[in-house]
Amino acid sequence: MSESRLLRALPAALLLAAAAVSLWTVPALIRLAQVERTARSMDAAADRLASANALEGMSASMRDIAAAVEPAVVHISVAGEAKGRLGARSFTQSGSGWIWDANGNIVTNAHVVDGATELQVQLHDGSLHTATLVGLDPRTDIAVLHIQADGLLPATRTATLPAQGDLVFAFGSPFEFRFSMSSGIVSGVGRSAGLAEVEYESFIQVDAAVNPGNSGGPLTDVRGRVIGINTAIATGRGSTVGSGQFAGIGLAIPMSIAENVVTQLIASGSVTRGFMGVSMVDAERLKTTPSKNPIFRAVAEGFQGDGAVITSITPGSPAASAGLRLGDVITALGDRRISYRDEVLSEVGTKPPGTELPVVVWRATANGTMGERIELRVTLATMNPSVNAGVFLEAFQRAGLSELVNGSRGGRPGALVGASQGPIAADVPAGSLIVALEGQRVASVDDLWVRLARSTVGRVRLATPPAANMTVLRPDGTERDVEVPLR
Repeated sequence: MSESRLLRALPAALLLAAAAVSLWTVPALIRLAQVERTARSMDAAADRLASANALEGMSASMRDIAAAVEPAVVHISVAGEAKGRLGARSFTQSGSGWIWDANGNIVTNAHVVDGATELQVQLHDGSLHTATLVGLDPRTDIAVLHIQADGLLPATRTATLPAQGDLVFAFGSPFEFRFSMSSGIVSGVGRSAGLAEVEYESFIQVDAAVNPGNSGGPLTDVRGRVIGINTAIATGRGSTVGSGQFAGIGLAIPMSIAENVVTQLIASGSVTRGFMGVSMVDAERLKTTPSKNPIFRAVAEGFQGDGAVITSITPGSPAASAGLRLGDVITALGDRRISYRDEVLSEVGTKPPGTELPVVVWRATANGTMGERIELRVTLATMNPSVNAGVFLEAFQRAGLSELVNGSRGGRPGALVGASQGPIAADVPAGSLIVALEGQRVASVDDLWVRLARSTVGRVRLATPPAANMTVLRPDGTERDVEVPLR
């Protein structure tokens, strides 16, 4: 190439070289600038986080909640024996609880300690204490234990019902991870889950993680006050108090129920319930099952929504005295909105006798074309345990056992047999105390009916009729297992 041609090509070569350098250096410079900006942003964020911030304040508050609650939380270890027609079976399990008062009373779930022969409570400081069962209420799944220990630090509690969206914290020992804490919000209140193990339901629903082992532990609010007892898990397979894994729905018994039940268990070892004196059906069922009764037909045609329709009223009952009528649709009871009859049973059955409850009803007008909202007030009486007996009361009477009342002997509570006749009288004379059924503790007449109902669920009898295996403490002080035919 001549010199002149080389000189003419040089500028183009330099331009290409410059372009190549630019293509490499410009992105590098841009990346460097971005890195410098990101570094400055990180430093600024770190400086802001180093000073007081909202999240640090939230973390500090949660640490305070843990510090305020954990010393009152306990771990419960259970060894027990389940009796049945096929023999006895030993078992061990564990759960959680919390200190109710400085006298040594511990609150937990009934299903955690039911059937226990040995109970051990571990306090937050690691110390172990032998516990005794004060009493349990199978219908609400609440139990009270007692330990002898000094320097106990009870939890602070409140019966104020939380609101949807409130922050809550669940304490306990999930999967044996003892003294754990989880957080979430209240997803709903007044929930019914259809649990076979709990007759009276009005749960607080939360999305705080609740797993096996959390049962009986406290659910607290943002002030560290216990607002409920962790009890059940709702899973894709349904709700359960004993097994399954957390799927976003935990259920807790509210303190408005626990206060009444725990106080009675500590005082007497059993629970007396409120009684209103009505039979009901769901409004939805009435609409889908036509009735010839003009009162119920007016409800089916005129009432829109959910509620519990009164189908009968016991003469002289609190409901009759308050002015409730046949065909009234209960839509609210106390502070609780009513959609189903079971919610009325729960609300009444978890209140002590003498409680005054406002009742909101829809009542059809005289011409039956429309209805009006009426508010009444009902003062609850004392429920006769035989109300919940169903066919079992008749079975016991056929067997020769009657006049059952709450009683105790030697500090052991149970169902006292007032009259006994026929062949069974030799084994269960009048004055005998029924203290267990199928190996499960019976502390009252109401407990007896609960145990009977649960022991027969799903039972298969191909060759022999169903029977209940009772443990009775006889007047002479001897104890005997006796079978009572149930048909």
